[in-house]
Amino acid sequence: MDPLDLLIDLHRDGARQGPGGDAETELALQLAGVDRTAPLQLADIGCGTGASTLLLARLLGNARITAVDLRPEFLDVLQVRARQLGVADAISPCACSMDSLPFADGELDVIWSEGAIYSIGFAKGIAGWRRFLKPGGLLVVSDITWTTASRPADLQRHWQAAYPEIDMASARIALLERHGYAPTGYVVLPPHCWLDHYYRPLQARFDDFLRRHGHSEAARAIVSAVEDEIRLYEAHGSHFGYGMVVARRVS
Repeated sequence: MDPLDLLIDLHRDGARQGPGGDAETELALQLAGVDRTAPLQLADIGCGTGASTLLLARLLGNARITAVDLRPEFLDVLQVRARQLGVADAISPCACSMDSLPFADGELDVIWSEGAIYSIGFAKGIAGWRRFLKPGGLLVVSDITWTTASRPADLQRHWQAAYPEIDMASARIALLERHGYAPTGYVVLPPHCWLDHYYRPLQARFDDFLRRHGHSEAARAIVSAVEDEIRLYEAHGSHFGYGMVVARRVS
């Protein structure tokens, strides 16, 4: 099994494939000022197994949600969970790349994307997705962000290598303004979104994951890399985080 397939196998059973939380998703919804009774057309891009998708389907009673992810394996899990929660009729899965979306210009009221835009880069994502929003439509997106103006050298090296586009919140907001959005809210995800909702459940799956793959060198390498990332957050988490930004498309 190649490393990508191993990563998918490690993450498939997780409620989340990255930091986040239901309370923080609902806070972003409040900051956006969304009419929860409106028949919204919403796309959750890079939805994974659907933590935010499922919550939005419950909170937005009349919304139609397109759940977009490149991996059909994640969407299969999402559909099972949607049926269990009684919201399957509100959700349409779409297996495609986030840089090749199937929407028409001006089709969407809301684009939502938690912890996934890094796959194509923040600037490319917000620029490419804008045309799918109606004038005045909402963009809600979270991305890895520096929270201090300076940071330890080892942390700087790690994230510059892993995600060269990492930047301060002020730079993210400036990019939004340059690409035809009006930012209306910003919040940094608190530590429990990383530790309690993502890293600890991930660590709890390590043993089963390694057993499934015969403690292969490739599987052990993935666990080791994740453990290194966790240690980095535990040591330096005050210097970076996921920043969730809310913005409207300027007509």
